[in-house]
Amino acid sequence: MNPRLLTPSDGPSLGFDAVTVTYPGRAEPALNGVSLTALPGTITAVVGPNGSGKSSLVRALLRRVPLAAGRVLLAGADIAALDARSLAQHVAIVPQREEPVMPLSVREFVMLGRHPRRSAFGGPSAEDRTHVEQALERTGIVEAIDRRTDSLSGGEWQRVRIARALAQDTRVLVLDEPTTFLDIAHEMAVFELVDALARESRTVLLISHQLNLVARFAEHIVLLDTGRVAASGAVDDVMQGETLEAVYDWPLVVTRDPAIGVPALLPLRSRGRSR
Repeated sequence: MNPRLLTPSDGPSLGFDAVTVTYPGRAEPALNGVSLTALPGTITAVVGPNGSGKSSLVRALLRRVPLAAGRVLLAGADIAALDARSLAQHVAIVPQREEPVMPLSVREFVMLGRHPRRSAFGGPSAEDRTHVEQALERTGIVEAIDRRTDSLSGGEWQRVRIARALAQDTRVLVLDEPTTFLDIAHEMAVFELVDALARESRTVLLISHQLNLVARFAEHIVLLDTGRVAASGAVDDVMQGETLEAVYDWPLVVTRDPAIGVPALLPLRSRGRSR
């Protein structure tokens, strides 16, 4: 099989076309006809409550779950035509959870991102080592390069996983909850980094619970609810109090971020409680 490779004229868009995913033993699909497109040069954010289907999108992209219907598209072509190595040359994915089978040095772990571009023979090249070092520098974790992965804090481990994706040197980047375990400073640093990567004409699909940060950085938001698209569009179109309150089943108001004026979600105390 000869996969169709991307060309500059194609643009590395990433799309989900009426994707349906059903897990054994579940009555309702985890994804039910979900369609969205992430375009180059922008951050497309997928948000929604727990169980809404966000991580199932990543599993569908990784081909860890079969599609009951629909297609996952890379530059308009079905990824079913790509072998794993070809897909990894175009798309880097930071899944929500993972642990190495055995402890590695940070250098060795990030070097795994170079695997899709390396020959099966010989050690890492000078170019590979440069990509690893640059990735660690961009994620602010270069000082840990010789430490073992099992010695890292949760926040350090998260940044090292992002560094591995950057070392992969792809034009499409998918991140599933990339700021888990991070403090405020490192959380902001990750969003700033993702924004910079998008400005370098990469296609970024970001899955996050952090609606207020998403509103600051994303150009397009897709709101999922029980496996369906509840709302999709520009930040102001999706960050509507009535819509979000219905999806999250919690009282809230949408105000304006005093720093930059974008919508900001403010959860309220439960109506059934008093001080």
